[in-house]
Amino acid sequence: MTVDFSASANIPRRATTADAATVARLLHDFNTEFDTPTPGPDALKRRLTYLLAGDDLVALVVGEPATGLAVLSFRPNVWYEGPVAILDELYVRPDQRGQRLGSALLTAACDLVRRRGGELMEINVDGEDTDARRFYEARGFRNTEPNRTDPLLYYFREL
Repeated sequence: MTVDFSASANIPRRATTADAATVARLLHDFNTEFDTPTPGPDALKRRLTYLLAGDDLVALVVGEPATGLAVLSFRPNVWYEGPVAILDELYVRPDQRGQRLGSALLTAACDLVRRRGGELMEINVDGEDTDARRFYEARGFRNTEPNRTDPLLYYFREL
């Protein structure tokens, strides 16, 4: 299938609360595909119905029906004037990959961060996920600070 980027269905748009079930299903499918725990689409839909109504979490979707998404969280940060965004998730259904939908979503996400006054977008990638690392690095993201060679590391602890 060839994607026509002139078609409005293939231009990312911001999801609304009416899209909560669709975003929930895509997130659930993403986690299922990569054998990652998921609370299930119903629990995700409940959370997203609340979160998508605000401005701290934004989901972008592409396709009609939606076949890909990007989820961004925004927060204040002492080092930047505007908000810092983290790209929580970027997913395109397997049968739609290779059609630049992921690139369109990432570009739209970066544009949104800039429009909101943000200067930094962070992305966490599993070390062994070489495809994702290659994807982000090809688009200017890096895991080292300027003039350094040691990689940045992400630590977490569930509380």
